[in-house]
Amino acid sequence: MLGLNDEHYMRIALQLAEAAVGQTGINPAVGSVIVKDGRIVGLGSHLRRGEAHAEIHALNMAGSEAQGATVYVTLEPCSIHGRTPPCCERLISERVGRVVVGCLDPNPLVAGNGVRALKANGIEVASGVLEQEAASLNDAYNKFIVTRMPFVTAKTASTLDGKIAAYTGDSRWVSGPESREAVHRLRHRNQAILVGVDTAIADDPQLSSRHAVPSLQPIRVVADSQLRLPPTARLLQDATAPVLILTTGQAPPDRRQRLRDAGAELIDCGDGPHVDLQQAMRQLGQREIASILLEGGGRLNGAMLEQRLIDKIVLFLAPKIIGGDEAPSSFRFAGFERMEQAIRLQQLNIERYGDDVCLTGYPEYSESSESPESRINR
Repeated sequence: MLGLNDEHYMRIALQLAEAAVGQTGINPAVGSVIVKDGRIVGLGSHLRRGEAHAEIHALNMAGSEAQGATVYVTLEPCSIHGRTPPCCERLISERVGRVVVGCLDPNPLVAGNGVRALKANGIEVASGVLEQEAASLNDAYNKFIVTRMPFVTAKTASTLDGKIAAYTGDSRWVSGPESREAVHRLRHRNQAILVGVDTAIADDPQLSSRHAVPSLQPIRVVADSQLRLPPTARLLQDATAPVLILTTGQAPPDRRQRLRDAGAELIDCGDGPHVDLQQAMRQLGQREIASILLEGGGRLNGAMLEQRLIDKIVLFLAPKIIGGDEAPSSFRFAGFERMEQAIRLQQLNIERYGDDVCLTGYPEYSESSESPESRINR
C-alpha cells in the first residue's frame, strides 16, 4: 500500500469528481481535497452548472485552516468570471500554501492562466498529477469547450458473431442484466441519447435511465428524416425529458404537426433525403448538449462512424452465437478494402458484467481508415 503522497490525495479528489459526472451539464466534473498538517480539512465537488466550484466547497469546509494548506484539484482552477467568480482569486485570498492540479483546463480562456495566476501570487503549484485519469473524467467537456460539438459515445451490445439482433429483428436480450444496468448508468452520465427511427419503431424504447434510486433523465433524440416516428411512441408519452427529432426539409408537413402536437421539437438538418449528421451535431452543440450516448442500429452507428462523429465506443459482448445472413450488426457501412484500414480502438479497457465482456476504447481515425464513400460525402 502506498504511503500518503500527492497521488493519494488526488485519487480522493478524483473520486469526488467521479461521483458528479453527468450532473454538471457542459461544465466539467471536478473534485477537490484540502490537506493541512497531515489531515484532510476540506472536501468538495462541483455539483451543478452555475453553482460553486469544487475548490470553493472545499475552502468553505476548511475555513481558517485553508491558510498554508495544500489544495488538490482535478482540474486547473478557473481564472475567468463566468456564472461564478474565479476560483484562483479565492485561493489567493485564502493564502493557501500549495495547489496540486490533475490536468490543465483546455478552455482557451483558461488554458494555463489559472496556474500562472497562482504562481504569480507566490503559491507553489504542481500540475500533471494523475493527469490521464483527471482528463478522462471530462471527455465531453474537453471536446465541447474547444469545438462546441458534443462528445459521442456509441454503446452497442452484440453476440460473439457480431449480431445485435436475430434475423427476425428480435433483440431481447442480447446482453445480460448486469450489462443492462451498466447502460442505465451510462444514460445517467450523458446529457442525451440518440437513436435512429428504425430502432425507435422496432423497440419502442422509453430511452430513460432506470435505477433503484432516482437518476437524471437524458434528452431523447431521434434521427428521422421522413418523420416516421408515430405520435404514440412510448418516448413521447411522458414528460421526464424533452424529445428532439432530427429531420430534413423533405419531411411531410402533416407529420411535422402531428409530432409537434405530441410534444416533440423538430430540428431540420439539411434538405436532402437523409439527416445531415454533421449539421445535426452542430445544432445539438448549439443547444449546449455536450455529451451524447448513441444507441443506434447498424446503419446510424455506421454512418456516425464513417463521418468520424463517434469519439468513444462501449461494446458489450455476450457469449452467444446466433448466425443469420440477414441479422443486423453493430456498424453497417461500406467498409474497407484491407484489414490495415480498419478503425482501431485506442486506450482499450476490458471489464466483466455477469457473463458479458465490455470493451471500451477510443476510435483512431486516420487517412487509411477513411472509406471512399465518406471522402465523397465530406
